[in-house]
Amino acid sequence: MTVTDAPAPVPTGQSQASAPVPAFAARAAAVGGSPVRDILAVTARPEVINFAGGLPAPELFDAAGVAAAFQAVLTGTPGTALQYSTTEGEPALRAAIAGRTAARGLPTDADGIIVTTGSQQALSLLATALVEPGDTVLVESPCYLAALQAFSFAGAHVVAVPGDDEGLDPAALDGLVAAHRPKLLYTVPTFQNPTGRTLPAGRRAEIAAVAARRGLWIVEDDPYGELRFEGERVPWIATYPGAEDRTVLLGSFSKVMAPGLRLGWMRGPATLLRACAIAKQAADLHTPTVNQLAAARYLADNDLDAHVARVAGAYAQRRDAMLAGLGASLPEGSSWIRPAGGMFIWAKLPEGYDTTALLPEVVKHDVAYVPGAPFYAGEPDVATLRMCFVTQTPGEIAEGLGRLGEALRG
Repeated sequence: MTVTDAPAPVPTGQSQASAPVPAFAARAAAVGGSPVRDILAVTARPEVINFAGGLPAPELFDAAGVAAAFQAVLTGTPGTALQYSTTEGEPALRAAIAGRTAARGLPTDADGIIVTTGSQQALSLLATALVEPGDTVLVESPCYLAALQAFSFAGAHVVAVPGDDEGLDPAALDGLVAAHRPKLLYTVPTFQNPTGRTLPAGRRAEIAAVAARRGLWIVEDDPYGELRFEGERVPWIATYPGAEDRTVLLGSFSKVMAPGLRLGWMRGPATLLRACAIAKQAADLHTPTVNQLAAARYLADNDLDAHVARVAGAYAQRRDAMLAGLGASLPEGSSWIRPAGGMFIWAKLPEGYDTTALLPEVVKHDVAYVPGAPFYAGEPDVATLRMCFVTQTPGEIAEGLGRLGEALRG
C-alpha cells in the first residue's frame, strides 16, 4: 500500500502562498487610454478655461423639454419605460430616427435602424462584427481618437489615408485599398473631429465609387452634421451611387439633444445590422428603455430642428470669437482650418513646436487644448492641436486665448 505525503499544515496566523492571477488580454495592455479624458481630469479646476474637451454647452440644453419628456413617459407608461426592451431599440424612437433620416435624402424605415448606447457603441459593435485580429482598417489622417481605440482594441491593423484641408484623398484611398485589402474605411466627412473639415461632394462620390469597385465597407460617422453655421448641406456618402449596399451611417443625439442620454444609432444593410444586434446582445442587451422613450416623446412634442438652429447660432458666435483671437495667440507662421460648423478648430504651429511638450506649461496658465499627436494612426504631426470652441462663451474664449498666447510666448 502506497502512502501519499500530505501537505504540511500551515502554521496558525499564516496564509498559504497563492498563485498569481492570469494576465490581462494583450489588447488591454496594447491600447492606451484617451489623452482627452486624461487632460480633462488634470484640468478639472474651475479656473481653467478648457478648450480640450468636446463637451456641448450645458446652458444650451433644453433641460425643461427633456424633463417634461421623461415625466410624460414615467407618468404615462411607467411599466414600459422601466422594463427591458428589444435589442434593436424602441419602435417609436427607431421610427422617429428613420423619418429624420429619410427627410434628409436617405430613404430609411424603422427596421433599418438600431439604437445604440451612444454612437461610440456602434463603433465597438462594428469592430466586433467586421474585424478579425490582423484585418486592415483605413482611417482619416488625423482621425477621431475613440475610433482609433475601438479598432485597435479589436486587433485591427489601422492605416491612415492621406488628405488635405478638405479631407481624405480618394486617389490615395484607391491605392491603399488595392495594396491592403482592408475591411472598412472609417470617416467623419462633415465637420470632422479633430480637424473641423468637410469633405466636398465630388470626393464623396469618388469614395463611393472606390468602395464599390474595390469591395469595401464604409463607416460614415455623422455626429456633427446638423451643427452647420453656413453653406449648403453636403449629402451623406451613403446616398451616392455604389455606396448604398456597403455604407453604415452613424448618428447621435449627443450633440443636438444631450450627451448624458447616451443615445446613438446606426443605419445600414440588414445583414450587417443583424450581426451588430447579436454583438449588442452580448454587450448590454439594449440601450436604456426610459431614455429611448423620453427621446421619442421629446421628438414628438418639440421641434428639434428649431432647437438645433438656436444652438448652432450660439456656436457660430463662439467659433467666430476663437477665429478672431487665434492670430494674436498663436506664434507667427501658425495656420488653422476655418470650420463651417461642428465644434472644433484644428491648428498647426510652426516647425519646431511640440504641442504635447508645451501642454504642461500651458496648463499652468489655466488654459488647455488637446495635442494633435494622439489623433494620428501613423506618423504624427507634433505641431498640431485641437481646440473646442462651443463650451465657453465668447468672453471666456477671448480670455482663454489670451492665456494661451502668454503661455506660448513664455
